[in-house]
Amino acid sequence: MAQMNMVQAINDALRFEMKRDDRVIVLGEDVGRVGGVFRVTAGLHDEFGEDRVIDTPLSEGGIIGAAIGMALYGLRPVPEIQFADFIFPAYDQIVSELAKYRYRSGGEYPCPMVIRTPVGGGIRGGHYHSQSPEVQFIHAAGLKVVCPATPADAKGLLLSSIRDDDPVLFFEPKRIYRAAKGEVPEGDYTVPIGKAKIVRAGEQVTVVAYGAMLYEALDAASKAALQGIDCEVIDLRTLWPLDIDTVIASVKKTGRVVVVHEAPRSCGLAGEIVTLINEKAFLHLEAPPKRVTGFDTPFPYTLENEYLPLSHRIVPAIVETARY
Repeated sequence: MAQMNMVQAINDALRFEMKRDDRVIVLGEDVGRVGGVFRVTAGLHDEFGEDRVIDTPLSEGGIIGAAIGMALYGLRPVPEIQFADFIFPAYDQIVSELAKYRYRSGGEYPCPMVIRTPVGGGIRGGHYHSQSPEVQFIHAAGLKVVCPATPADAKGLLLSSIRDDDPVLFFEPKRIYRAAKGEVPEGDYTVPIGKAKIVRAGEQVTVVAYGAMLYEALDAASKAALQGIDCEVIDLRTLWPLDIDTVIASVKKTGRVVVVHEAPRSCGLAGEIVTLINEKAFLHLEAPPKRVTGFDTPFPYTLENEYLPLSHRIVPAIVETARY
């Protein structure tokens, strides 16, 4: 296995699948000769040509609309939205058209495509380059939503997403594009959509996270261990369909849970997870579930580290929950 960061792993997945399946098309702003603003698609234009790696106008609605047409005619497009913050001009195309084609046609017209986009804060991007809008697409029935935290999962989940017959939103945490490194299997390698992973076993408190916040959760778990608190940490990997069974099994064991994400608190995914835990494991709870999230404000620039739910905010929640 090769050592890769997340950028390299995603690039490797795209290259592998474009070689394997000539229906796979990459399109977006500056994805061609430039290789994307984060260089995730670097080298693909030279290798596969301008018919399969397409530089588009600055029009997110046009990018997604064109990709929907490609998918309906048998291709497997992988459009890139340069930042998740810029996805909203395409929101109508995604939730009103893309998410509904398979349902409205009784399964006759699946619309297989993967929308890749960098998500989240941590790069001092301010409020137009740091948002986490994932829950807005979870709410739209018909879409799958993925957010990997490791290079190996990024490659495996992207290959699974491209091969899936349903549309997938593939959120890439830009804060760890190059910071997260690890061994990545070479060649064909998939991670199933809809399956969470226990990345740290523990007995006293379940901590649920995804994306860049997984590393903050792991750091917080290590610090909590110094206070005698044994945490189990779960990486969701797929946000929808949610692997609630893995979460519930952990909560039944620990009796306590803390859910972490950097998106705003109100109506965030943590709220849905806590609700499901209350519905399915209420009698096993030894303490009220806690959420550690972003705030209900625009994403700040100078106060970025105060907004993000970093480990210094997660540790007190773990301690309070453990000692309830």
